[in-house]
Amino acid sequence: MKTIRHHVDLQARTQPDAPYLIAPETGRILTYAKLRTDSIELGRYLLAQGLTKSDKVALMLHNGYQTGRLLIGVMYAGFTVAPLNLLSQRSQLAYVLDHSDTRLVFTSTELEGPLRAALTEIKRDIKVVVIDPDAESIFTGVAGGDLPAVSEDDDSLLMYTSGTTGKPKGVLHSHRSVVSGGDYTSRAHHLTNDDRVMCALPLYHINGQIVTGVAPIVHGGSVVMPHRFSVSNYWETVVNTRCTWINVVPTIIAYLLNAPDPRAQGLDISRVKFCRSASAPLPPELHRAFEEKFDISIIETFGMTETNAPCFTNPYEREKRKIGSPGRAFGNDAKVIDPATGTTQPAGSIGELMIKGDNMMKGYYKDPETTARTLRADGWMHTGDLGYMDVDGFVFVTGRIKELIIKGGENIAPREIDEALLKHPAVLEAAAVGMPDPQYGQEIMACVVLKPGAACALDELYSFSQQELGRYKTPKLIKFVDSLPKGPSGKVQRLKLLEA
Repeated sequence: MKTIRHHVDLQARTQPDAPYLIAPETGRILTYAKLRTDSIELGRYLLAQGLTKSDKVALMLHNGYQTGRLLIGVMYAGFTVAPLNLLSQRSQLAYVLDHSDTRLVFTSTELEGPLRAALTEIKRDIKVVVIDPDAESIFTGVAGGDLPAVSEDDDSLLMYTSGTTGKPKGVLHSHRSVVSGGDYTSRAHHLTNDDRVMCALPLYHINGQIVTGVAPIVHGGSVVMPHRFSVSNYWETVVNTRCTWINVVPTIIAYLLNAPDPRAQGLDISRVKFCRSASAPLPPELHRAFEEKFDISIIETFGMTETNAPCFTNPYEREKRKIGSPGRAFGNDAKVIDPATGTTQPAGSIGELMIKGDNMMKGYYKDPETTARTLRADGWMHTGDLGYMDVDGFVFVTGRIKELIIKGGENIAPREIDEALLKHPAVLEAAAVGMPDPQYGQEIMACVVLKPGAACALDELYSFSQQELGRYKTPKLIKFVDSLPKGPSGKVQRLKLLEA
């Protein structure tokens, strides 16, 4: 039975005292038995507020004890949870709250002001409930009847994309797709009830929600959930809470690489079996450097909001992985097609990646036209990502269709430019994008973030680029910037680079 309620009930019955969530700031532990009891009380509270099955309940909260509890509890109770991106501007936040038909929002004192400011732009009433994110319990002794029945096809999660090229799209998931995402993660990484993951990513992103929020419920493991990612105490928290694996994005890998080695501070990180990297392609230079520095192997993966995070993953066995690839399809069917003709491409030929599986979204909320363009009638989904599949079934992602640089008729993958610039010892982050050019149609622009304390002249970087890429693919324009524009997952929003 692929519902959140089924899996919470199963864990509460078979291991009631086992921890589901650990809050490192307070040391508070949410057991599976308490998760179930709290979820029932939450459901009764929502029913008492006049909400009915599948009504939308939004979360505007930083990560933590109550955020993890509410994320699971809302779905368990038969309602649809809609986590809000805390990086959203006021107008975007108002749009999401209104478009999603949200009935009630949980927030904190810290975030209540921006939330109420956004609500002034909405004509209908939305109830705001301000909570203490670290409280032991929120609702106790709520009188109420039975919770609505929940099936695999019922709505469970409504996530809005970052909206880099227009208004955000609401990605609607069922219980089946949410649980499938957690199941694929658990099986791909050989996770058991002895495993514990460090959650460094926000729960308003699909990776944080499914990989570190839902997957532990499926395999009976646990999650450590600090309020925010902090490079200064990351390893200390991992060690002190006895995490067995970590889930990060390439940006976090870059930060950790440029921080002191935890072993020099007396921390034993040998308990960590692997590091899972997702949400953006991991440059091979960072991959190799991380494994060499920390002696922790990386499992690179690939997923989308529309696929409930995982759809490609490298094998669990280290010797079977391929650096530079997010792996093979796991739990899904996958193929590469010619975007122009729709025909399946042979191994090694670049085209659009297509996915099919139980973890697919139901569709874009209140947007049947976009849904029809993305989800085919036969179940295959257009990812919008370009790449190729080798003879072993490993996928190599070269970029987004909309982000492909076409210079003088030649297709250039932005990632190729990124990876070349990252080889320079002074470069921390780099991202390329196509910019309009009267002669070639598009030229290459790259934005570069230097490592702390590093120095590098532009002329030096141009010369380095020509050595690595040749004159034709060397960026016409290189800019030094303080940071790259990113979504909540850490994925670079390339089209925003043109505004830098």
